[in-house]
Amino acid sequence: MNKKIKEFLEKDKLEIPLLVKDCKNGVTTKNSPYLSLVLADSSGMIDGKYWDVKPEQQLLFEVGKVLIISFEVIKYNENLQLKVFKAEEAPEGSYNLEDFIVTSDISKEDRQERLDYFFDSIQNNTYKVLVKGLLEKVGNKFLEYPAASKIHHSFVGGLSEHSISMAEMCEKVCEHYPQLNRDLLISGALIHDIGKTLEMSGAVTTEYTLDGKLEGHISIANGWLTAVSEELGLQDKEECILLHHMILSHHGHLEFGSPVLPQLQEAEVLCLIDNLDARLNTLKTALDATKSGGWTTKLFALDNRQFYKPKGEEE
Repeated sequence: MNKKIKEFLEKDKLEIPLLVKDCKNGVTTKNSPYLSLVLADSSGMIDGKYWDVKPEQQLLFEVGKVLIISFEVIKYNENLQLKVFKAEEAPEGSYNLEDFIVTSDISKEDRQERLDYFFDSIQNNTYKVLVKGLLEKVGNKFLEYPAASKIHHSFVGGLSEHSISMAEMCEKVCEHYPQLNRDLLISGALIHDIGKTLEMSGAVTTEYTLDGKLEGHISIANGWLTAVSEELGLQDKEECILLHHMILSHHGHLEFGSPVLPQLQEAEVLCLIDNLDARLNTLKTALDATKSGGWTTKLFALDNRQFYKPKGEEE
């Protein structure tokens, strides 16, 4: 059995199959070509560098491809990284793709059950049919897609895990602050990121589509809500307008991609919960890959900060 990424140790020299999650071409100051890589298996992802790469080797590295890669594990800025020596095609039938895919820790069945619970709990019929229409529009993609390509919940099932986690937190917040409209908040939590099923290319080889790059998931979801509401004749209902606002404002700041700022108390709560859930998932992933008494890598999504993992915490 091949060693998993989470088991790698400094100075390991291995030749094993890994999935190419990301690949970028670069050139050194001495004009030598290299590749910056993100490689993966079912236990996680790791950065890699392929220095002085030859043209024929460059052509092998396609996102979503499994390659047999020869490398050494090195430490760079206190974090493990791969120094790649060579790569070759993995023979067809020599591997199972499932061995290279990070999936949600929560089973698809459990996520479906929680989704059904929150959908059934919506009392306002306008919110209920609008959420139903959006969920039916994307079908099983809602349970399969990641919530991002790299930053948070970037694994199979990540979109639904993130959305349901937010709905669970929204429920608790509504218990503490009864002035909040629970139906609006739960509806917003379930569908705020639904446009990511078009923004990204898929659950395994997650890249941004042309629609994703030119429109973004906020605009996509807002357009879908317009279409669904017009099909149902609900476009002029106040609930529909409020749900549009939940989608449009959930990033909280204009510079973060929201065309409007939160102007409903439920929109303010949704933005805060979205940010909290994303940040804690980013931290969990980073800390899971960090030894007790050590520091995480610099986390771009968290202001390029490093976080300490206390010695008393289990790895």
